Amino acid sequence: MVRALAVGLVMLALLPVAASAHGPSRQKVTETVEINAPPDKVWKVIGNFQDMSWHPAVAKVEGHGGNDANATRTLTLKSGGTIAEKLDGYDAAKMQYKYEITDVDVKVLPVKNYSSSISVKDNGGKSTVEWKGAFYRGYMNNDPPPELNDEAAIKAVTGVYRTGLDALKQKLEAGG
Repeated sequence: MVRALAVGLVMLALLPVAASAHGPSRQKVTETVEINAPPDKVWKVIGNFQDMSWHPAVAKVEGHGGNDANATRTLTLKSGGTIAEKLDGYDAAKMQYKYEITDVDVKVLPVKNYSSSISVKDNGGKSTVEWKGAFYRGYMNNDPPPELNDEAAIKAVTGVYRTGLDALKQKLEAGG
């Protein structure tokens, strides 16, 4: 009985060490915007995987495969960085697509194993655009530097989504 109690106490004492040694956990970000424009008009702007001209951070897009599964694109950012992406799923009828980042320098976007989706939903003649993603921080081991920790990754992805969605809203509501 005493031995079982001693083993139990040792296991209990080691629990915090085991819990903090697991490495990073998957983070998620979801951002939405309501746009005073019909869904088909919004989809016409964002529905082409090979065109991200609506996002102010993107200088150019080079891609292959159109909107077919496994299509690829490389985004060249105005800051000079690049992001390579692959289309995982596309559904024009549901006005949504899913993609993943296949290559990015963590100095450009501090994430690893990033996947995302963007969709347009009817909201009484207006549109709700949802952009969501899941990812790990840029530093996959324990004790990440501040620029590669969970907070930095969440802040960066949230910034990308907010900047894009806010620009999309402005463009479409201004008649673009």
